[in-house]
Amino acid sequence: MKQTLKKLASYYKPYLTMFLADMFFAILGAGVTLAVPLIVRYITNHVVTLPAEDALHKISVLGVFMLFLVAVECFCNYFIANYGHVMGAKIESDMRAEIFGHYQKLSFSFFNNQKVGQLMSRITSDLFDISELLHHGPEDLVISLIKIVGSFAILFTIDWKLALVAFSFIPVMLVYAWYFNTRMKRAFRKNRVKIAEINSQIEDNLSGIRVVKSFANEEVEKKKFEVGNQGFLAAKKNSYLYMAGYHSGLGALTTLVTIAVLVAGAMLITRGQVDVADLVTFLLYINTFTEPVKKLINFTEQFQNGYTGYERFMEMMEIAPDISDRPGAVEMGQVKGDISFDNVSFHYEENTETVLNHINLEVKAGAYMALVGPSGVGKSTLCSLIPRFYDVSGGSVRIDGQDIRDVTLKSLRNQIGIVQQDVYLFAGTVLDNIRYGRPQATREEVIEAAKNANAHEFIEALPDGYDTDIGQRGVKLSGGQKQRLSIARVFLKNPPILIFDEATSALDNESEKVVQESLEKLAKNRTTFVIAHRLSTIRNAQKILVLTDRGIEEEGTHQQLLEQDGIYARLYQMQFAG
Repeated sequence: MKQTLKKLASYYKPYLTMFLADMFFAILGAGVTLAVPLIVRYITNHVVTLPAEDALHKISVLGVFMLFLVAVECFCNYFIANYGHVMGAKIESDMRAEIFGHYQKLSFSFFNNQKVGQLMSRITSDLFDISELLHHGPEDLVISLIKIVGSFAILFTIDWKLALVAFSFIPVMLVYAWYFNTRMKRAFRKNRVKIAEINSQIEDNLSGIRVVKSFANEEVEKKKFEVGNQGFLAAKKNSYLYMAGYHSGLGALTTLVTIAVLVAGAMLITRGQVDVADLVTFLLYINTFTEPVKKLINFTEQFQNGYTGYERFMEMMEIAPDISDRPGAVEMGQVKGDISFDNVSFHYEENTETVLNHINLEVKAGAYMALVGPSGVGKSTLCSLIPRFYDVSGGSVRIDGQDIRDVTLKSLRNQIGIVQQDVYLFAGTVLDNIRYGRPQATREEVIEAAKNANAHEFIEALPDGYDTDIGQRGVKLSGGQKQRLSIARVFLKNPPILIFDEATSALDNESEKVVQESLEKLAKNRTTFVIAHRLSTIRNAQKILVLTDRGIEEEGTHQQLLEQDGIYARLYQMQFAG
């Protein structure tokens, strides 16, 4: 916990001046609060005994001085509320940028096992609670301690007996608070988990809303959501049970302090041991040191929220990327496109079963290579090893004779263009989505890429042309149109190596013909890997590899493989029977 708190405190470093100013005004405001009852005591004990004219003069001066103190306290509270919150928001922004950057470094294997809603929860609600703790926590703690210690010192000098009566309740409050704090921490942690699960469920439902409606399964989704919602409600009820006991118990103890001091003070007055003015002062100070007890209540609640959120934040930040640049990795220079798989084996971390086993393959620069075979034999996995979306379990992948693990990830992936079956388009305009292939490209270059991808005509027919908003994931476009935009994106990137992952398998015949023409134009003079479901699209491939769970079983041209009358021939006959 010590190391965690030390790391948490390091986020103040860029804003140290603002933090110190915040603390200064917190201390000043607390000092003003302690001073006012002393002035009241001075007036009631001494000033009122002076001759009328002198008393009025002193009361006027002290009244103006107290107004000044109120103005100072007002400014202190304004500074804390305004600039203190700004500091908290800046720290929250820094932490959000840190965890978002960390997400970008993590590999596909991490995201395969995570839910988007839970990842979003860590970057939104968790960080808000952390920033609230970092802003309010130190100032509430400092203000509370100053007021409690200051009140005790002042009251002890006035009458030590009444001071002991008043402060005898503090240990009881601390024990009571400690008891409930331990239970509140567990309850708040459970709340975090439950809200992350609900976020994930909502994200999943909204992303698949078209599937939900097509099956008329709205009621099914409501029932699924209700289970998660009720789980969250139960967790909330549990936390509120402890919160209620915490607040009500401490509130009752605070009231008991006032009653005890009033009764004890009245008894001492009857014995002539305490002045009425001193009892009034005590009653004023009771409010001064019971109010910070309430602040401590808020602090402990904020601490539970913020600290559990920070633990979840650090839990994510401590996940090391399993694919990263090696020490001494170099930038990949100009690439010809020769690719070799040298005795490559691969299995996913969570599964010991080998997906690829001792694959050896040489692909010359500019070659057009097709991969076919049953689902699940590793066609996509084989291609995913080239841009290092996954690292080989054994052997090596080389580009132009250089092991891809010896070059930086960014420079490697800049050499590779990928067109997938499941096209992802970002919310925004057509122009923005094509330009994603090369963010610094001009409008003219974007248009040229769209023409090469056979996309220019349909884009021009859209309401605002290249400035048309295509909606979330391109919902306003057809499958063929989305695919051509993804091809235009790769045209703009202009990489020497291409991977087509079943890029036309989900299209109708007419769209497939247009997209296939775009793909062939894009593949010209580039090293190309095509993962094919429809064998009609790869007849012109220079080499076709047939993958099975035993590895590469057949290779050759379309005609050579038909003549072998093996696996490829049987697959081809199944697709084109009759």
